[in-house]
Amino acid sequence: MKQRRLRLFRLQLQRSITRFLKFLSSTMSQVHRETFVYKTLYSPGGVHTPILLDIYLPRNVDSNSFLPDKILTLGALVYFHGGGLTVGNRMSWFPTWLQKRITDAGHIFISPDYRLIPSGSTTGHDILEDVLDIFKFIANLSVDIAPEQTEQNPRPVQYRVDPKRIAVSGSSAGALCAYLAAMHATPKPKAVLSLYGLGGNFLIPQYYTPKHSVFFRGREMLDPALFSDFLYPKCLSPSSRVITDSLNTYFPPDAPADVVAIPGLKTNTGPPGFPSNRRMFLGRLYLQLGEFLDYYTGEYDPGLSLALRKKAEDIELTRSDSDSSSANDLEEILARRIPEKHRSLFPSLCPPDAYASWPPVYFFHGSLDSAVHVQESQHLHNLLIKAGIRSILNIAEGMEHSFDYQPDADVIHAEAFNEIGSWLDEILRETSSLAPH
Repeated sequence: MKQRRLRLFRLQLQRSITRFLKFLSSTMSQVHRETFVYKTLYSPGGVHTPILLDIYLPRNVDSNSFLPDKILTLGALVYFHGGGLTVGNRMSWFPTWLQKRITDAGHIFISPDYRLIPSGSTTGHDILEDVLDIFKFIANLSVDIAPEQTEQNPRPVQYRVDPKRIAVSGSSAGALCAYLAAMHATPKPKAVLSLYGLGGNFLIPQYYTPKHSVFFRGREMLDPALFSDFLYPKCLSPSSRVITDSLNTYFPPDAPADVVAIPGLKTNTGPPGFPSNRRMFLGRLYLQLGEFLDYYTGEYDPGLSLALRKKAEDIELTRSDSDSSSANDLEEILARRIPEKHRSLFPSLCPPDAYASWPPVYFFHGSLDSAVHVQESQHLHNLLIKAGIRSILNIAEGMEHSFDYQPDADVIHAEAFNEIGSWLDEILRETSSLAPH
């Protein structure tokens, strides 16, 4: 009976994935998409790795809005995909609801790849470098569209991104990239949209404490021995190459349905709907081991996570029953354990005066998120409010991680999605050459 229920669940999952992919394909085909190389990595041995980004041009651009020189300057939203910084590409977990609202409003939607950990010697510092290079690239981006490529425009036109009207967004780990852009990018983004964003507070037990029972969306515990090639020190092998594109893939409908898959096993052949890319488990694995920050910072030996864990344990052992010190006090102590060279990767560790330069931020987070706890968004939101920054915190009650990808999400969350779309449109439309629709 248990095996039958499991097979039915996986069959339903595969059907949901198939329906979503068909919907995504049909929706994306309705907009004009262009792919660009925004940088190329050069590795020893003559290996060249181009890193790509996709741009989606708006459909509803009135030809009367074109300037005499046939140049149209538009606002843009840069969206970073999720995947725990370990998996995914510019089309993974694609937020169709967000892309549609942005391009329908007459703005450009941009979705980039970036380096993934662990691959080569990649750390969060390399990802930050990619984020900065993306903003430099799009600030000078122009796209020439011939008349036969669009129905609305009867003549050739050049689209350009207005560097003064770039907003940034991301889901889960992608929101961390958005935070890094707010902290360091030039040109400075005009707004940040965080969808259940990781990194609002790395100094909580979720990141440095090993887990011994189910903790992540009700999913099974992982066997680290099956992922040894992704663990330190093997992950730093000279043969490890830099990866910027690792699509979330699943076993197809015709895969064997009666097999029992084990996460991480290289010989898995099914069942349908089960992840076929082993990297899809890595974010959860690093959280399970309590070592995510080691891979993020590259601080392995001794591990940064271990240093934080030991300090937290020492404080707990010496704390008396009458001690009224709070979690905030513990986090302040742990913050002093973060080496100066890594603090630029921690959004919650900006100097107090640095938050004053942040743009407006909109946080959208599920109250029951077990992957990235809602307290992370609450923490960063409070820091920004204290600094006088316009910040909106919208908590989706009863929602887990990635709730905006669930069936009928555009119906269930229509009000919030529309509010987000209008919020971004208002910001991106400032000094726009387009009249409101």
